[in-house]
Amino acid sequence: MTIPLPGKGNAGSSGRNQGTHNKAFIKKTVLQTPQRPPLKQGSELAKWDADKEADLTLAIHRYLLYDVNPPEGFNLRRDVYIRIASLIKTLSKSEAWVLVLPPWGRLYHWQSPAIHQVQIPWFEFFDVPSLNKNIPVIEYEQFLAESGGPFIEQIYVLQNYAEGWKEGTWEEKIDERPCIDQPTYSVDKHKYYRGWFWGYEETRGLKLACLSVQGSASIIAPLLLNTSSRSVMLDRAENLLHDHYAGKDYWDTRRSMVFAKHLRVVGDLFRARYLNSTDEKDRTQYNEDWTRMKVKLGTAIGGPYLGVHLRRRDFVWGHRSDVPSLRGTVEKITSLMKLQKLKRVFVATDAVADEIEELEGLLPGMVRFEPSQEEVELYKDGGVAIIDQWICAHARYFIGTSVSTFSFRIHEEREILGFDPKTTYNRFCGDEERTCEQPTHWKIVY
Repeated sequence: MTIPLPGKGNAGSSGRNQGTHNKAFIKKTVLQTPQRPPLKQGSELAKWDADKEADLTLAIHRYLLYDVNPPEGFNLRRDVYIRIASLIKTLSKSEAWVLVLPPWGRLYHWQSPAIHQVQIPWFEFFDVPSLNKNIPVIEYEQFLAESGGPFIEQIYVLQNYAEGWKEGTWEEKIDERPCIDQPTYSVDKHKYYRGWFWGYEETRGLKLACLSVQGSASIIAPLLLNTSSRSVMLDRAENLLHDHYAGKDYWDTRRSMVFAKHLRVVGDLFRARYLNSTDEKDRTQYNEDWTRMKVKLGTAIGGPYLGVHLRRRDFVWGHRSDVPSLRGTVEKITSLMKLQKLKRVFVATDAVADEIEELEGLLPGMVRFEPSQEEVELYKDGGVAIIDQWICAHARYFIGTSVSTFSFRIHEEREILGFDPKTTYNRFCGDEERTCEQPTHWKIVY
């Protein structure tokens, strides 16, 4: 099913509970970084350096950039953002830092052909003013404009410790070490570091070092406060853990990650047209200002449909024991629809065409959001995924896929909307799975 295009708005894993860190936490090593190559008079970098010095009185904040291991998906990257936001909050207690939002693109699961999906700014998917109510953020192209050129002064590639860690002897630590893997950067003839940089080929790094890290995000704060670099990039930022997983700081950041309004409008129109679902009837009234939204769990009842996230493809062979067959899936869906007295089921899935056809034949009440080519070009694969999540988040009852971050993000969205946890934290079980542990309820904290 497709719906008419609305006008597109203009934008505006588990972790360890660790406290704020100070300089005493950097042990063993005083980090030394190679010096920038000498500047030739009149060179592009020399001009950038002079412009930067002239601008210091106007812009005194420093910039933190980050990237994630390329194979990681959209929803894991959203989790890494929460970790880095905690780091920004720690840094901001001492200095003015701004987080530069890493442009989206080149993700494994975004496989729509003939669509340019690189250098995508965050406002395409999220409401940036809402993010700014939690921490100071800017888009990458704003960073380019403010900093005076496509240069990142210091790149730190984060990695684990080569020797690993012994069970029962966990400690938080950070050390400059030789790179375990060959960094995905090359050095050009001007001694600048070239890399992916979110598809911005003109971007260059001036210095690069590898850091072995073991701990929560804020363990790296003392290092950043001691460096003289105004712009610092943390590559492989997924190696940092949460400062306070599922605590108030976590939920503040998660609540600030409001979906872009034009995507929510698409989802709402679809709900109303095909699922007889509106915020008024479903008791899912939404406040555009997340800081003013505090809903008691159990308030929302949701639309008269079952929400399903069914992960297939790589999960079929990668998680065989806890992913059901299609027949097992249909049996569970049919049972839930009967139990919840629902006639419609909305399915968000990455299943191949043959599997979808089989599901539709076995589930007469099945509904999917099927975007046209024009809609995919407009919203991109990431936007279509958000629309799916938004519709699932408003269902009377939701069931997802084991260990899927796509399902985890729906859990959180429903928690924010005020659903009874019993209608949210549910997953499919494998056909032969004897112990089918259901997802943990991480209660929202205000």
